[in-house]
Amino acid sequence: MPITANVLYRDSLNFFRNQLTSILMLVMLTASISLLLNQILGTDSEILKILNATNGDFATSPSMGIQEFIRKMRPEQQIMLLKATVAAAFSALVGKALLIGGVLTLLRLISQGQDTSAIRALVISIPVLPRLMLLLFICSLLIQLGLRLLVVPGVIMAIAFSLSSIITTTDKQGVFDSIKLSCRLAFFNVRVIVPAMLLWVVAKLLLFFMFGHLAPLMPNAARWGVAALGNLVSALLLIYLFRLYILLRR
Repeated sequence: MPITANVLYRDSLNFFRNQLTSILMLVMLTASISLLLNQILGTDSEILKILNATNGDFATSPSMGIQEFIRKMRPEQQIMLLKATVAAAFSALVGKALLIGGVLTLLRLISQGQDTSAIRALVISIPVLPRLMLLLFICSLLIQLGLRLLVVPGVIMAIAFSLSSIITTTDKQGVFDSIKLSCRLAFFNVRVIVPAMLLWVVAKLLLFFMFGHLAPLMPNAARWGVAALGNLVSALLLIYLFRLYILLRR
């Protein structure tokens, strides 16, 4: 029986409904951890300082480009922005790794017939987190470089790497072995991967355009809600890709 997008959508939604409580718990926990890391690292306060020091030019002038905004800064403000950007990227990487590790561990345990919870899935996923963070860092860096250069290479790499985190978490394979296997499987199953990824990108872009520029100025509760919504969208994509990988492995 051929693997189709409709079958994967149906299976994913059924699993999501059956494990709704655990998935929502994971989504909320990882959003809380990301927000807490931002607070500890002072990311938001640094960005607010920069916006206040520049009289809020970027926030009040949406037409101003990021490069133009950075050029208008003093050197010490540019250093502050660099530190805040690195801290924000680190907290996002940790939050993403926790979400992916927790959701995939939950999926793996349940597919093996084990009863589990969101907390237990997160705890069990801890040993794989360093490898998963390295994988996410390498994949994100390559995808961003591809998008910056010609866009198309970045899109191709995003598709090629789509199964890598599932492979390294489920089968405990190394970073580069996971990337290699993911490339091979993804290109043979583009027709079922691309529609799901397009829906994920559209949902993420909608969240970004609605809340992206306001994120540093929003109250913590609102930012937590936006982060949780983004995590929920990513969790749905993970369920879809996990189901695809399990069918391919069989």
